Amino acid sequence: MSQVLKKLTVQVLKNKNVDNIFGGLAVRAGSTWWNNVEMGPPDVILGITEAYKRDDNPNKVNLGVGAYRDDEGKPFVLPSVRKAEEIIYNKCLNHEYAPIGGEATFTDAVAKLAFGEDCPIFQEKSNCTVQTLSGTGALRLGFEFIMKHYAKNKEVWMPNPTWGNHPQICNMLNIPHKKYRYYDAKTHGFDLNGALEDICKIPEGSIILLHACAHNPTGVDPRPADWEQLSQVIKQRKLFPFFDMAYQGFATGSVDNDAFAVRKFVKDGHQVTLAQSFAKNMGLYGERAGALTLLCGDAESAAKVMSQVKIMIRTMYSNPPLHGARIVQEILNNAELKQMWLCDVKLMADRIISMRKQLREGIEKSGNPHRWEHITDQIGMFCYTGLKPEQVERLTKDFHIYLTKDGRISVAGVSSKNVQYVAEAIHKVTA
Repeated sequence: MSQVLKKLTVQVLKNKNVDNIFGGLAVRAGSTWWNNVEMGPPDVILGITEAYKRDDNPNKVNLGVGAYRDDEGKPFVLPSVRKAEEIIYNKCLNHEYAPIGGEATFTDAVAKLAFGEDCPIFQEKSNCTVQTLSGTGALRLGFEFIMKHYAKNKEVWMPNPTWGNHPQICNMLNIPHKKYRYYDAKTHGFDLNGALEDICKIPEGSIILLHACAHNPTGVDPRPADWEQLSQVIKQRKLFPFFDMAYQGFATGSVDNDAFAVRKFVKDGHQVTLAQSFAKNMGLYGERAGALTLLCGDAESAAKVMSQVKIMIRTMYSNPPLHGARIVQEILNNAELKQMWLCDVKLMADRIISMRKQLREGIEKSGNPHRWEHITDQIGMFCYTGLKPEQVERLTKDFHIYLTKDGRISVAGVSSKNVQYVAEAIHKVTA
């Protein structure tokens, strides 16, 4: 026995409380590793949901959740997804690793859904498309790849406001990011002049982030004529367009209409990068099915980019998950299933549009003195109501209606059963 061990044994025998010695040592040793970690801020949406769950009022309404709900307020599994799952189950497939970039049947299908079947990039083989961990994973992978292989010191310019995870991803990667004007608080609509003025001042070569459709959180989208102007200015300024498309088909009910901006930019000669998600438009929230596409100009460049993207994926998570991707490709590659899915998407979009219409009518019929056409002018799951923080607080306190402090509501949380209650409550806090 070594001298050190003998001394420690003697010390233990003399001390009646052995746990104090070893327990204390363990606590002190363990605490030194992580005692400098700061407490992170709580998730805003999660906090709203938790407060909603604790509320026992029978009239409570949750307008904070960022997921589609049917008219009964329940999660909706698309009939096309159910059918695809049955087909997949009957195939008795194995659970081997997927290729690093995902199955080609998946990546080809999702790229054609986004860019259109007849897009020249497919003849040119100039696109690099890989499966990702939903839209968030596509954004993270895309930004990291751009910073490593395009330019380390470039800035990312985002619309003001934008989805909260956009700046968070940039922060995690130490990417400088700034904002350009987008939302006009006075009109509750798109600030085209402000956006164009700001974009004209963005340094050449910067990355500009664009929401393809159903802008989150405002629900405000540029019109086709606006997109044409934006495309021209962005091309003149030689900016790098990065599209986030999380709601294709979910905004207007048409996958082609909702892809207008992306296809317009490609037609105008932009080499765009695109993040896709199938959480909303296929209801595959927990399956994390997404894709990242980088347009590269020619087949040789696309092959080089693909090789480097795969290296990056290999060090992150090695291979993408199978089940969600199998559902997506089964739907998109089966003509009958795809048609069923297009009907499912339109069903969801139409319910959202109907709730917007009924909510606006309910507020206006109450004799409210303010203008509410922005509720129906905006599009997609989210709506910037224009409610002030104190009005939001009163909605929650007096009417048990839960939403974010900036007045953003998820229209998916509105149903035929509560729309009049929500309308009346909004009237009372704003009249």
